[in-house]
Amino acid sequence: MTRPNEIRQKAIVKPGGVIEICSPELPSGTTVEVIILMELTSDESERFLTSFIGAAKGSFATPEAADQFIRQERDSWES
Repeated sequence: MTRPNEIRQKAIVKPGGVIEICSPELPSGTTVEVIILMELTSDESERFLTSFIGAAKGSFATPEAADQFIRQERDSWES
């Protein structure tokens, strides 16, 4: 969905990270805001939020691993 004051274009990044935008709708001297949204690679687009479960330091990969840790902690209190 584009707004009346919005221009959407696709561009290819040139060497050195250069992006060129040309449009007759852009009056010379006008101040504009440029927002760059990069397309995801196939590897990035297939990563689901559930893939982060258990990935952080100190996290448990499964509920069973968390249960085992809690049991070990409780057992250490009774010793």
